[in-house]
Amino acid sequence: MTSTTAPMSPVAGPTDVLKAIRQFFEHQILVETQSQDSATSEHGQRLATAALLIEMSRADFKVSEQEYEAVIQAVRRVFGLDPSQTQELVALAEKEADQATSLYQFTALINDCFSPAQKAHVVELLWEVAYADGRLDKYEEHLVRKIADLIHVPHRAFIQAKHRVQHSVGL
Repeated sequence: MTSTTAPMSPVAGPTDVLKAIRQFFEHQILVETQSQDSATSEHGQRLATAALLIEMSRADFKVSEQEYEAVIQAVRRVFGLDPSQTQELVALAEKEADQATSLYQFTALINDCFSPAQKAHVVELLWEVAYADGRLDKYEEHLVRKIADLIHVPHRAFIQAKHRVQHSVGL
């Protein structure tokens, strides 16, 4: 009687086991780091967008209640945040805007991370804040133009966003 058995696999030595454990942990650390980087990047994108909206509300040197509320509503709607998360993000954005020496730190992040459609949507949000008090100040218009140029939004998309907002507010 002959028995057929499967060929035996070689037994893994201690170095093979250690190598497998090390690879497992390196993979886990890499996945966690990428996940954290992604979360950090998303938070930065939200913060940059909110900071530009804050800057828009300040463009005419007076922040009306309607403009501030437009910032709150835009941030909440676009990012799907609850009221406390929205307040936290807007408060952080105000601090960032206060400390910023230029718009570059915000627009550079948007340029690096946003698609052309997302950039055009940011311009539309800026128009919403600018028109929130029912009028458009020359400084507000200048700032929207400047940001649109800095984030490379074509003039056509800039004008279309303006017209959509004007239509939605009845102007």
